[in-house]
Amino acid sequence: MQKSLPFNIYPSKAAPSMSQASTTQALTLDKPASAPVRLVQITDCHIYADADTRMRGMNTRRSLEAVCALIARDRDDFDALLATGDLSQDGSAESYRYLAGYLPGLGLPIFWIPGNHDEAAVMADVLVGPLISPARHLLVGAWQVLLLDSTLPGEVHGRVAPAQLEFLDEALSAYPERHALVCLHHQALEAGSRWIDEKGLHRSGEFRQRLEPHRQIRAVLWGHVHQEGQRSIGGVEWMSTPSTCIQFKPGIDEFGIDDRAPGYRELTLHPDGRVETAVRRADAFDFNLEEN
Repeated sequence: MQKSLPFNIYPSKAAPSMSQASTTQALTLDKPASAPVRLVQITDCHIYADADTRMRGMNTRRSLEAVCALIARDRDDFDALLATGDLSQDGSAESYRYLAGYLPGLGLPIFWIPGNHDEAAVMADVLVGPLISPARHLLVGAWQVLLLDSTLPGEVHGRVAPAQLEFLDEALSAYPERHALVCLHHQALEAGSRWIDEKGLHRSGEFRQRLEPHRQIRAVLWGHVHQEGQRSIGGVEWMSTPSTCIQFKPGIDEFGIDDRAPGYRELTLHPDGRVETAVRRADAFDFNLEEN
């Protein structure tokens, strides 16, 4: 049974419903500015069209379900779910239909961005529903959340295109009084593994410089690297989050698989701009990995 939502969804400067919301309009979630905002992030689910297909020995549907069971069991006060790319491995309509059917069971509004394995056009057609929105600008409490598309067609690495940077500037300038969380798929800071950093966010330094004038930015969040990371720089939290399936071994030059469990990140965004966050893993999930 889906739980009831802790707030109302309504159009302000927003589109008329979750599923119809424009990617360039703000969608407002009704929550007092005095209350902390509670978010959960999942990323890099790598779902296949075939329910039995495995990635390096792991069934990615079962691992996602184990992570979602952990979310549902341990916390009941989340305001929204952020899905930050590579939701599908093969970009198939079938993989997105599975996600569109399964994720709303958490009873949370769901906001997504594509990753390098995703097919954004297919996502836009299939990954929709009463609780699933393509909106890229979310207003909730004293905060705003911006979801940027860092993908480049046909490429593994990413880049935040000029149009996305313009959207970022305009959105932040429109609500200067709101603290900001910026989300994207590719890593905004190097992970420390040469092979994945070569496939990361190109021109990342330029992207970070573009953020500097916006002093209300409190956190930047991404996936792609399949590992946990967090650094505090100049009052901003920079964070990467584990995959809901396999994990990449950190701190190595060549590709390697880590044996850590799938996981997710939770965030508490306080009205004064403070960010509390933790990564939680489905340690009880039983899996056998294949190195090759």
